[in-house]
Amino acid sequence: MYPRTEYEMTEEDLQTISNACKAVRCMMVGGYIPSSSQENANRAWEALGEKMGFDYRSVRPISGKGPKFFTAVPSETESQRDERLKREAEEHRQSEIARLELEIEERQSKFDELKRPVATLKG
Repeated sequence: MYPRTEYEMTEEDLQTISNACKAVRCMMVGGYIPSSSQENANRAWEALGEKMGFDYRSVRPISGKGPKFFTAVPSETESQRDERLKREAEEHRQSEIARLELEIEERQSKFDELKRPVATLKG
């Protein structure tokens, strides 16, 4: 297991976690019970763990640092994270190249169409 690492979540992430922890009012209809606040909180922490690269079940608060700071066990090593970020950046770059090539092709086609002489009507 990797050593614990200190993390700082964004204000937006803190708001998401706080909202997920709020009590859930519910009325059972047809035997269906909505997710509890604990289940909602677990899902929010799991999503944050995937986003930031830690095991959401290992989160512990850091006393005296405020609610945005916590420790957790990373779910990937630093080199794995660096490789993943590099791969994601390359995928984004290739996607942007493909998008721009398509845009250029469409604009070139429109440009060529506009350059063609307009046939005059003889009556």
